[in-house]
Amino acid sequence: MPRVLITGVRGKTGIPLAALLAARPGVEVLGGSSNPSSVTLGGVVPTAFSWDDPGGWDAAVEGVDAVFLVRPDRPDAPELISSLLTRIPTTTRIVLLSERDVDSFEPGDWSVRAESAVRESGHPWTFLRPSWFMQVLTDDRFYRGEITEHGRLPFAGAGASLAWIDARDIAAVAECALLDEGHDGQVYELTGPESLTLPQTAAVLTEALGRPIAHEEVTADEAVSGLEGFEREEFVWTLDRVRDGVFAGVTDVVEKVTGRPARTLAAFAADHRADLTP
Repeated sequence: MPRVLITGVRGKTGIPLAALLAARPGVEVLGGSSNPSSVTLGGVVPTAFSWDDPGGWDAAVEGVDAVFLVRPDRPDAPELISSLLTRIPTTTRIVLLSERDVDSFEPGDWSVRAESAVRESGHPWTFLRPSWFMQVLTDDRFYRGEITEHGRLPFAGAGASLAWIDARDIAAVAECALLDEGHDGQVYELTGPESLTLPQTAAVLTEALGRPIAHEEVTADEAVSGLEGFEREEFVWTLDRVRDGVFAGVTDVVEKVTGRPARTLAAFAADHRADLTP
């Protein structure tokens, strides 16, 4: 029976991935969380896992055949990943949730070093490099409040386009990479099926929700208001990448890996209409 650990089971990708894995006959799914009592997903074994508690890592990874590794967004991520992987037998497959277009980064960038930690660990590995998650539109920490309460999408895009991707499609690729053969050593740049400007994104939401949603261009400073430290720096840097067109390109990797096309933003919005309705 394959035993799979998801290190961020309550995250945007972790939840749909856990559901997919639990539906596969004979797969034991360990849902890693710093608060395992909050893991209530059907068919998932709550498992204590925290990047801040290395003392609990050995128990979390005991006997696992594959790990879905959600990279922690913090400066010491490469060191944490490297340390964790020393606790895991090198026969265990590692699927890392990484960052779009890491090959364009400077060699010393922490995202590059995080991938290097996995490459150099001796484990079979697959890297998932997704575009912007559609789920930020339904997340209260990002845009849901603005969309539902004010009918607007405030975004510092400067005319850029984004190939939005549904986290459910990332999860579907991860499921294949964790359990099926032929994915070791692969780097998957993942996107949805279309590249949309922010006004086009707002137009799709307008059509799906049946009420006006308008894109509102804001400055980067306005976009990161309230954030501090590393989180603020990372978001500013990500917005710079948006404006540079890093998230604009479309790939067909989701369809090639899973056998079905990636979901459109219109389909996502229709599925989540209740979440985006006042």
